[in-house]
Amino acid sequence: MFKIKAADGTNNLCGRRIAQIRKSRNLSQRKLAAKMQLMGFDVDHYFIRRVENGERFVTDIDLVLFSRALNVPISDLLSSEDANL
Repeated sequence: MFKIKAADGTNNLCGRRIAQIRKSRNLSQRKLAAKMQLMGFDVDHYFIRRVENGERFVTDIDLVLFSRALNVPISDLLSSEDANL
């Protein structure tokens, strides 16, 4: 079965930006997962790790969740490099 991947072979475009934003806010993956859990979402630090490493496909629902948890617009989760698919 054919799967769409980013140019670098990862399964999402936002993982690196999420990691950058998370680190700029001095949040560990566990702390970000805990924050998301308090918002009512069933995630753990493995979910965060898999997204950041590009191992997991990311849905539009996931993007909204990260946007709210990191308090950034969804567009900030996608870098300008993402246009080069």
